[in-house]
Amino acid sequence: MAAPYRGRLLHRHRKFRDQIRTRGTTTGSTGSTRWEPLVQTDTAGGSNRTATFLLMVSTVLVGLMAGLFFAFDVSVMPGLARGDERTYVTAMQNFNAVIDGNGLFGTVFVVALLAAVASAAVEFRKGRRGVAVWVGAAAALYLVVLVITFTVNIPLNNELADAGDAAKLTDFSIVDKFKGTWVTTNIIRTLLCTAALTALARALVLYGRATAR
Repeated sequence: MAAPYRGRLLHRHRKFRDQIRTRGTTTGSTGSTRWEPLVQTDTAGGSNRTATFLLMVSTVLVGLMAGLFFAFDVSVMPGLARGDERTYVTAMQNFNAVIDGNGLFGTVFVVALLAAVASAAVEFRKGRRGVAVWVGAAAALYLVVLVITFTVNIPLNNELADAGDAAKLTDFSIVDKFKGTWVTTNIIRTLLCTAALTALARALVLYGRATAR
């Protein structure tokens, strides 16, 4: 009885060994056999994590900028308009000095665009064209915000800084420019950022549907 039993065990061992070899090898077009790992690396998961990260970062940063501009629209600028012109000039000079010297603000302001552009490129390459279109639209809207900032708001900020000490100021025409041009363009920046944030929110919805399949 021992010999047949050992024979059955040997047969099962050989059968199991052949199954392992079959799973671990593939035959090429030339008929040659090569070994492949039984465990495959999931590269798609890592790629999707990068896509998720870029989309989330761009959404959060654009949201922060929209909130900043909105705060100036509804509280800062209306509040300053209630005071005298010297207070207006001094306060805006201080606001601008703090923001200009804040590295975190500069990082958020610029990286928001870079993250959105990178996210749109990744989504387009992954074949999620609907997501890419919405993220690309958000990037375009936010780019307009940067253009307005560098061509209108910053020059006015510099002009206000060059005016010097508000206590010695006699010409307050710069205040009229702020109450007119600066305030108006800031409202436009708020609307553009809000539109960009809405586009990113739509992109997040489409991204969630696409990756859930």
